[in-house]
Amino acid sequence: MKQIVQKLDHIYKGLVLLIGGTLLVSSCSKDFLDPKPLSFYEPTATFSTEAGLISAMAICDRHLKLYWATDHNEMLTLGTEYIFSELMVASATDKRNMLADVAHMLTPTSETSYQNLGRTNSIWFLWEETYKGIMYANTIIQFVDQVEELDEATKNSYKGRAYFHRAFRYMALVFQFGDVPLVTKVLEVPKQNYRSTKRDAILEMITRDMEFAVQWVPDQKDMGLTGMVNKGACRMLLAKCYLALGEYAKAKEQTDILIDQSGYALMQDSFGTFNDGGEPQTWEITRNVIWDLHRPENKLIPGNQEVILGMPNRGAEAESFTKMLTMRILYPFVFDGRLKTKDGKQALLNIRRNDPDYNPDYDYMRAFGRGIATFRPTSFHTRSLWKVNGVMDETDLRHNSEVGNWIRMEDYRVNNKESSEFGNPVSLYNDNGNLLCSDTIRRWFDVPHYKLYLDDPVNEANVDGSDGLRGATNGGNADWYLYRLAEAYLLRAEAKYYLNPGDGTIAEDLNVLRRRAQCSELYQGAVTIGDIMNERARELYWEEWRNVELTRVSLCLARSGVPDEWGNVYTLENFDKQSGTDLGGGSYWYQRIVHYSMYNKGSIQIDATGNSNLNYTMDKKNIYWPIPYAAITANNKGELSQNYGYDGYDPATPKWDYWEDAVEDEDKVSTSD
Repeated sequence: MKQIVQKLDHIYKGLVLLIGGTLLVSSCSKDFLDPKPLSFYEPTATFSTEAGLISAMAICDRHLKLYWATDHNEMLTLGTEYIFSELMVASATDKRNMLADVAHMLTPTSETSYQNLGRTNSIWFLWEETYKGIMYANTIIQFVDQVEELDEATKNSYKGRAYFHRAFRYMALVFQFGDVPLVTKVLEVPKQNYRSTKRDAILEMITRDMEFAVQWVPDQKDMGLTGMVNKGACRMLLAKCYLALGEYAKAKEQTDILIDQSGYALMQDSFGTFNDGGEPQTWEITRNVIWDLHRPENKLIPGNQEVILGMPNRGAEAESFTKMLTMRILYPFVFDGRLKTKDGKQALLNIRRNDPDYNPDYDYMRAFGRGIATFRPTSFHTRSLWKVNGVMDETDLRHNSEVGNWIRMEDYRVNNKESSEFGNPVSLYNDNGNLLCSDTIRRWFDVPHYKLYLDDPVNEANVDGSDGLRGATNGGNADWYLYRLAEAYLLRAEAKYYLNPGDGTIAEDLNVLRRRAQCSELYQGAVTIGDIMNERARELYWEEWRNVELTRVSLCLARSGVPDEWGNVYTLENFDKQSGTDLGGGSYWYQRIVHYSMYNKGSIQIDATGNSNLNYTMDKKNIYWPIPYAAITANNKGELSQNYGYDGYDPATPKWDYWEDAVEDEDKVSTSD
């Protein structure tokens, strides 16, 4: 099976450049169009058996996890989602082109390769790879009915799972890029006359598809393997489709079924394998349900009743999985001389286990990782987010240092024996009030350790390796959640809010998660959409696609007419058709960012190699990313629509109003060069 998948993946790498891939490239030369990869196989033969479908579905499943696990081994994909939100900013300050001044740096031509804007985002990856994923799914949808050995129910099950993969990716595209080309077929020759299809038309198509999937895809309990798309996952995605289209009662119905009738349950007590965190003498973990819930070794076990769909990414064949570098990319950069003690020494040293001065009480590199802080959380994420009813909730296990789930900078203690501060907590200021950290953007922030700590058994055995080659200092192979039941409660709360903002039962959907996290503060009475989105941030950090969800909620608020937490009411006509960096107007997405993040607050002076004067900006137009210029020019026999506010925007550009028309047009392929 592994060899089949690898071969098919190789074939697809060629196919994506040929079939529908004219959207993804910058030229149309005869050499490029030479279909050399196709000489290796005949599609109708490859996919005429169930083995071929299994291989294609395996690629779909494997491709899904790459959004979380990789983009050039820097985890830029999901990080991009978070820097376009209120929870995170780019922080690799040694890169002069770091995507911080988004309002001015992000253009249709800035994102047409993997090396643009300082390698601190994945906008191009999220365009190109998502269309690859759509093509993988389209292959199954197109060929499944030709597999004669399968009965109709089995064919429909394959088709439903492929619909999920396609719908998941289109849900992302329409909330990242707005109106985009609709590709539903594997074409025999390149098509270069696409039009953009309107967002709502695509949402209508994927909603129809997910209704089919919910009917035909089996429950997890009836499937032989874990990690394949199941009925619960289809139901979760269908609920989001209904929300996006304004079908709030239908969305609530789907979440009711997930919560009450599908056999799932929130995990309330410790379970599975206890992981001690790598070096308990440095950082002790008091076992608790939140810690256990987010250990990779517990995510996909039968005893975990909360997981709806997880992504397998660990096992005996380590080379077949993708390392998740959470401990490198998302932890502060502290192991050098730019974080000092009060007496002027380097505060934190990398001391190897075979060094005579090694002390397991101070092995912060193994306990907390060798961070380089490509991204960092905002102060809202690390501090004020955790206030409920105006009170900081001190017992919330998701923000708790006492049990080991959360790391604050003061939890590091000076491990340099040459300093008189040895054994004391690291300090941000000296006794005269002067900074001891030269770059607080990259080197001073708190971390949700329970989400991001990952084992690396191979390098853990290397006691004398340097830097990241000795323990869980970078991260490791790790199973991850795509959907779990906690999100169903949050989606149900959201659906209720659009139906009736005064519904008193909304608070209970949030409080059931808060009680599980042992919170002291519970919601009372009516809640706001802000309360719901705050709880999503607390519960689903580094699981949900935060930018996509904020944009989806922005559409829901505009469609429903209900107010946000500040009393703002949005309209469909202009919530995504505004520009500027002032504090007023825009969308709910924009208001969350300017209220809670570092964007549009003025320049920040730091001492860094690449950037000494950072200016984090975000424009109202950035609710959608620009359609890459390379895609527009490659589609040289048609015209794709550029998004509002970017160079090339023209409201008169024709678009498909109905997905059926876009599908019918796919067969009208021009073969002339």
